[in-house]
Amino acid sequence: MGRKKSLFFGSATALVTPFFDGNVDYIAFGEMIEHQISNGTDAIVILGTTGEASTIYENERSEIITFAKRKISGRVPLIVGTGSNATSVAVRYTKSAEALGADGCLVVSPYYNKATQKGLYMHYKEIAKSVKIPIIMYNVPSRTGVNIPLSVYGDLAKIENIVAIKEASGSISYTEEIIEKYGDYYDIYTGCDELTLPTLALGGKGAISVVSNIVPSYMHQLCCEYAQGNIEKSRELQLYLSPLIKELFCEINPIPVKTALYKMGMCKNEFRLPMCKSTRERHISAILKQYNLIT
Repeated sequence: MGRKKSLFFGSATALVTPFFDGNVDYIAFGEMIEHQISNGTDAIVILGTTGEASTIYENERSEIITFAKRKISGRVPLIVGTGSNATSVAVRYTKSAEALGADGCLVVSPYYNKATQKGLYMHYKEIAKSVKIPIIMYNVPSRTGVNIPLSVYGDLAKIENIVAIKEASGSISYTEEIIEKYGDYYDIYTGCDELTLPTLALGGKGAISVVSNIVPSYMHQLCCEYAQGNIEKSRELQLYLSPLIKELFCEINPIPVKTALYKMGMCKNEFRLPMCKSTRERHISAILKQYNLIT
């Protein structure tokens, strides 16, 4: 076993899915993609948690992936969320994403029904063997109810196209354990914006970021400065973004970040239930003004 090919280094934006009158708003979606690429985002992730993937219909998934692939046109990697709590569904989503041109897939661990260690191993193994494109495992126990054990990462390390881990437990000590034991086999990306610099310092490759929906250039620069050895500048950027990151997680993601994008004129203030409009619009407006993102 050894180091596998990296999908990206730096900041990948976990992009929201904009809606208008109940449908996907492709005009806003295209403008968001252009905004991300023009501001240095290193990869784009669609149909993840921030993209409200659990309320997206299956026919919409194909349309969204096809649109994003065409719009990005190879300028940055396109990573598609293809997770499900049913392995057969995750396999179908992942095979479809590959067929539609995704550069990689982000696969959350099974939620609600959970899984044993053996079940987690078999879940990811089945998905990986169904495709050739790279897979990022996604550990987010606050959403799934299960923290992927270190032993599962060890068991899966030999599978060539499982290349990375999005670690969103919120525990920097667990991130450290993963990197210490398996950093030679996987790229590690934080799913917690506030832990971007600590993850980089431990040997991680960057972030799959929510805040970069709002400030893509800052998150890109934070990672680049660290890679170039400008540690102090990277630290300044992490601290500078801290109040904004906190406000964007004041309610369940993606409610605050989509509200912020609405305030910035980038999408409608529209969700699909059970996601609903924010109760903190005034606070979100205030933080956006603080960062000169709105007037």
